[in-house]
Amino acid sequence: MTSRAATRGLRLRPRGWGIATRSAIVAATVVLVVHIVAGAALIALLGHFLISEVDDAAAARLHDIVSGLRSEPPNEFDSALLDTDQRIIAIQVVSDNDTVVYRSTDAPSTPLVPIGGIGKTPTQMSDNATPDNDLRIVGERVHTSSGHYTVLVAGSSEVAETTVQTVAFLLCGAAPLVITVVAMATYLLVKRSLRSVDAIRARVSDISTSDLSERVPMPESHDEIAALADTMNAMLARLEMGHNAQRQFVGDASHELRSPLTTIISALDVAQSHPELLDQDMIEQTLIPEAQRMQLLIDDLLLLARADERGLKLRREDVDLEAIAIAEADRLCRETTLAIHRDITPAHLRGDSRALLRLLRNLTDNAARHADSRIDITLSEHDGSILLAVADDGPGIPAKDRLRVFDRFVRLDSDRARSGGGTGLGLSIVAEIVAAHDGSINMTDRPGGGTAVRVQFPSGTSPDSSR
Repeated sequence: MTSRAATRGLRLRPRGWGIATRSAIVAATVVLVVHIVAGAALIALLGHFLISEVDDAAAARLHDIVSGLRSEPPNEFDSALLDTDQRIIAIQVVSDNDTVVYRSTDAPSTPLVPIGGIGKTPTQMSDNATPDNDLRIVGERVHTSSGHYTVLVAGSSEVAETTVQTVAFLLCGAAPLVITVVAMATYLLVKRSLRSVDAIRARVSDISTSDLSERVPMPESHDEIAALADTMNAMLARLEMGHNAQRQFVGDASHELRSPLTTIISALDVAQSHPELLDQDMIEQTLIPEAQRMQLLIDDLLLLARADERGLKLRREDVDLEAIAIAEADRLCRETTLAIHRDITPAHLRGDSRALLRLLRNLTDNAARHADSRIDITLSEHDGSILLAVADDGPGIPAKDRLRVFDRFVRLDSDRARSGGGTGLGLSIVAEIVAAHDGSINMTDRPGGGTAVRVQFPSGTSPDSSR
């Protein structure tokens, strides 16, 4: 009961309302405000327009009567000018002694207003007979051959006020209907639009980490919700790719670690059964090499795991690439029988010396495993870039595999044997180090046969501290 009451209380709060409800309330509020402002403006303009019509009609009749008095004698005055209608309700022609000489049918026999205070500007006053009816009176003094007269014309604002009141009543009566229709239409439209969002939410809630191949439904419309569904599907595709890569990585790592561990366990089992076989040769030729291989593999795995989690952490220092390249070339000369050809010129960049040393060593070790007789090491700097290239005269790599070799645990068919010492992680580590230094790497054919790996760094590269 407590949970149900809490849920009911939450629904009564604005924060507990759905998007459709909040949108309907906002739309209704906006329409109400607009309706009030627009209605008030309409009523004001309509009232001003109708009153202006009354004043214009009164001014026009006043002009006609004044013109008639000036052009004709009083005994020939056109009585049609005294006719009234809904707007003109009273007309008087008053002599100098305040006597009403001519008047309309319903006009009183006494002047409507004091003669001295009348003018062409409308004077507003209440009709004594009908207090709710406001008269708007205009007048003009006219000089004729038979004397001086004052013409008074009274217009009625009753029709204008009645019209304004009717329009105001209709607007007030229509407001609830308009607001209700707008709120309902907004609620239904938003609710219908959110069906696609709810379908996306339901599908996402059903997707589990064991099966990331499902995708959210794509609505037929080409609106923001369709863009959201497309973004969600793209995210799911990336998650599926990352999940598959992680599973592949774990599987490959387990497979790679199983081989040296099995060798060590087998050797120890033999030594346990036959202690006399555990001699120096077994230790130096079997146990120590396999243990070192397993240690190297674990170190590589930890490095790649850190790179995946938060990027490689690099020290920023001035690095002499020339010294590193010369040292690696000398090492190859000592440890291999290959011909080492070097074309090394001075080159400096700001980076991590240990990471760059590992990069070059991985490239040269990879080249040494594949080379038939020769390795070329090239280092040069020009046009704001540093170019480092390591090439070998081995069998080469097919063009379709030149991107794949930078993936983890990738060995081509011609290099499946583990006796060469490779773990399938060397080039992956190289790619991570190059990316951390904002560089680029590519693999091409070596002139004369073989493979060339080219690494390019911007001069003065400063590693990103966030990597």
